Amino acid sequence: MGIVPLKSRFRVLLLATLLGWGLSGCAAQVSDYAGENPKLDLREFFNGPVHAWGMVQDRSGKVVRRFEVDMVGHWEGDLGVLEEDFTFNDGETQRRVWTFRRLDEHRYSGTADDVVGEASGEIYGNALRWRYVLALEVDGRTWHINFDDWMYLLDERTLFNRTVMKKFGFRVGEVTLFFRKPGDAGEV
Repeated sequence: MGIVPLKSRFRVLLLATLLGWGLSGCAAQVSDYAGENPKLDLREFFNGPVHAWGMVQDRSGKVVRRFEVDMVGHWEGDLGVLEEDFTFNDGETQRRVWTFRRLDEHRYSGTADDVVGEASGEIYGNALRWRYVLALEVDGRTWHINFDDWMYLLDERTLFNRTVMKKFGFRVGEVTLFFRKPGDAGEV
């Protein structure tokens, strides 16, 4: 009586597999935004100065840090460099320099000193999904955290970013960030 017949176990396994496929099919894809405007072009948006501000939340949603970023980007063809200077609300400063490569109409790759391996990005319409592993110093230890950035161009000067951070597949926090390009008179 305690043994489940093989046929029933197969049905349960098949149902679980189909449910898993169905749920994974519900996840947003960058290509879902192909028809959205304005069109995001990284070479255009991250060319010249950009100012950003944002916050880091822990897994419970509590804001644990706020920050601002001054950045300058420049491109030569399909190769770009973005210099980021972070200032956190506790006075800490950090610098990250990204090197980007446009691979084709929809794909980009990137590297930085604190990025483990290579970042990969996919862009359609007004959206970019940018994924990478960042080596973060926490209490004297280095943690490799998976970052999954979703960026959306709201208008020609404003880009919104929402990041989910994971470790061992578990959500450990989020980053919310707004980027703003200066206007014609130089104001941000």
